[in-house]
Amino acid sequence: MAGLVDPANLVGTVEIAKRLGAKQHRVVNEWIRRYPDFPAPLVIVGGARVWDWPDIERWAKRTGRL
Repeated sequence: MAGLVDPANLVGTVEIAKRLGAKQHRVVNEWIRRYPDFPAPLVIVGGARVWDWPDIERWAKRTGRL
């Protein structure tokens, strides 16, 4: 990640699941465990992982999920 992050692009597992058409956010947790190339979260706040959507979007396009 280079530069500033747009707060509107911050997503958690629920938002990732919705944007990628997964029925439950648990699917995202499974992707995190199964795929070592899944993007690392930007930050963990109170135990919740937060990603920058463009990072997830690139991964999803590269892996055929978007």
